[in-house]
Amino acid sequence: MPRDKTEAHEKIIAAAVSEFMEYGFENASMRRIASEVGLTVGALYRHFPNKEEMFAALVEPTINKLMAKYQEFCEQGYEVMKCGDVQQLWNESESETKWLMSFIYDHFDIFRLLVCRSQGTRFESFVHDMALLEERSTLDYFERMKQYDMTVNELSKQEFHMLVTANVSALFEAVIHGFSREEAMHYAETLDAFFSAGWKKILGITVTLI
Repeated sequence: MPRDKTEAHEKIIAAAVSEFMEYGFENASMRRIASEVGLTVGALYRHFPNKEEMFAALVEPTINKLMAKYQEFCEQGYEVMKCGDVQQLWNESESETKWLMSFIYDHFDIFRLLVCRSQGTRFESFVHDMALLEERSTLDYFERMKQYDMTVNELSKQEFHMLVTANVSALFEAVIHGFSREEAMHYAETLDAFFSAGWKKILGITVTLI
């Protein structure tokens, strides 16, 4: 992690974002970054011990913030579940795509690095890791629903994994294709309409339209 918050350090961060964005992690050069900010390579390594730790310093704060927000969203769902209102519960679930897309576009450059430029780092499986997190939290959701006499149809683990992965991966396609924020938010609504209908059908969830 970075060792100081000096003006020089902030210049390094800006240069690093630009370098990783243009070349990707594997082809990024610590020498070019050092040259960009007027430092020797040795001086640059006093800020970051290696290239991967520099990349991590760029993306980890946003990942941590995302995980905290994600947990808050799950907890909100658990509270709604206690009311036994399937309509409200499903509405909460559908809103997840929209807030996540909004969060992504609040930190677009960081997610561009994670999704498109992280090959060769410990973050290269970020999208897959998010799908696994969503899979675990959804299965936990289903188990908790049983406590309130709300049940869903069971799927094979393999099919469920593949469907969740497809759902999560589709979200990040907006980043890959460089959608504008307006395009991305419209796409989020389209994703909700598409996947929501499918999930309701497969899981046997009946929701009364208002």
